[in-house]
Amino acid sequence: MGTPRTSLNIIFYEDRNFMGRHYECMSDCADMHSYLSRCHSCRVESGCFMVYDRPNYMGNQYFFRRGEYADYMSMMDCIRSCRMIPMYRGSYRLRIYERENFGGQMYELMDDCDSIMDHYRMSDCMSCHVMDGHWLMYEQPHYRGRMMYLRPGEYRSFREMGYGGTRFMSMRRMVDM
Repeated sequence: MGTPRTSLNIIFYEDRNFMGRHYECMSDCADMHSYLSRCHSCRVESGCFMVYDRPNYMGNQYFFRRGEYADYMSMMDCIRSCRMIPMYRGSYRLRIYERENFGGQMYELMDDCDSIMDHYRMSDCMSCHVMDGHWLMYEQPHYRGRMMYLRPGEYRSFREMGYGGTRFMSMRRMVDM
């Protein structure tokens, strides 16, 4: 019996059912192409990760928590980067803005919001400031559609981040990971 792992750990496999070449990752990885040419399964042994279909944490994002994904990755043949999500046990604060560069209407959230249109009559969110916690933003109400992972910091323009034309309509705190 080995020593228990205390760090975050995800293993990517080229083939389904955890077969073929694999790459074990215990931190952020900006470009995985040199390790694997494709990915059809993965195993998250501890922690939570965001996985991206482009290098440098760009493109479509997928959230993975502890568990086995034996054939989940077939739609993500071109996985290119991953980012670990650190455990967080504090307060949550997020300011969302109607326009880029923190312009237009502003609302501060400390809890999940399943629809910014229903709760704030806000039809678009184009920038935000994460003061506390880690958040997921979704393009559709009720936490559906494409998502974007946000850690503490300022996000002045979702368009410049590669999300031009994407409207984020719901937000969720990343809790109980």
